[in-house]
Amino acid sequence: MLLYLVVIGLVLVALAFDFINGFHDAANSIATVVSTRVLTPVVAVAWAAFFNFVAALPVLWGAQLKVANTMGKGIIDFEMLRSLGNTFVLTVIFAALMGAIVWNLLTWWWGLPSSSSHALAGGMIGAALPALGSEGLIAAGILKIALFIVLSPVIGMVLGSGMMVATTWMVHRNTPARVDRWFRRLQLLSAAVFSYSHGTNDAQKVMGIIGVVLYGTIWAGRPFHIPFWVVLICHLAIGLGTFFGGWRIVKTMGHSLTKLQPIGGFCAETGGGVTILALAAAGIPVSTTHTITGAIVGVGATKGTRAVRWGVAGRIIWAWVLTIPMSALVAAFVYGVTRLATELLS
Repeated sequence: MLLYLVVIGLVLVALAFDFINGFHDAANSIATVVSTRVLTPVVAVAWAAFFNFVAALPVLWGAQLKVANTMGKGIIDFEMLRSLGNTFVLTVIFAALMGAIVWNLLTWWWGLPSSSSHALAGGMIGAALPALGSEGLIAAGILKIALFIVLSPVIGMVLGSGMMVATTWMVHRNTPARVDRWFRRLQLLSAAVFSYSHGTNDAQKVMGIIGVVLYGTIWAGRPFHIPFWVVLICHLAIGLGTFFGGWRIVKTMGHSLTKLQPIGGFCAETGGGVTILALAAAGIPVSTTHTITGAIVGVGATKGTRAVRWGVAGRIIWAWVLTIPMSALVAAFVYGVTRLATELLS
């Protein structure tokens, strides 16, 4: 009975991280559509939260949860962890979640759009190292995630700037007022695409973590699989987090980095959303924050390098660099304290 209560408690902690993920990343989904004044902040977060949630529906039609499987079995050796017993599984996952939560809250407070994906990956690495040693880490999965710290913003930048150049050329014969009117409407679609991609990618991370908790303890005899009820509650949690929003980061993403018009907002959101959906289909837990930041910078750079505030971009990059090591350090510390407390109480 106690084991079931602890498992339920840890699932709730995972959902709390999912909520904070949505809260922290709300700016990614709404900053462009708010900064271009297409939607008010309240309507924008409701729009984004709705598409975060409906991203769960393709699973009913057979869509694969590749990101969830990567997070659950592609960073740490799941079978090795499970072989150590319930206490180790629960302690490692608790420490990993706390490492990610602490770093997310700190960067939210500082107004920096850091990556929840990489915070969780760092937390898992930091918690697994003292428990399993380096042999418990899956190098290929970690290298893939690390590689896309660089590649995802670059891809977003290329797609964002490419779309901006192509779209500007297509509408250059129209009056600015007419172009603005068109793209104010189209930005509703691009914001929906980006929010949908955010739900598709980010909710799956927590599904993978909950899968480790369930199949590493009370369902240890069953093959690893993400039940649909887990899919639903994860999308609901991230959607609610997005609805309540991370307002501190909206200013950085929507105003401080570069000044956007509706046509630029459309290109940034579409370029970022397409990038995230493509990488999620490949099972790569990419950072939505990195991707949309790259897309915004790419759009701004089409107006010249002075259109982008590179000092702000530099602060964001430092947050990216520090995310995995700092969340790993917090997770390792929490793991040590939790193991010590467990031994003293046993």
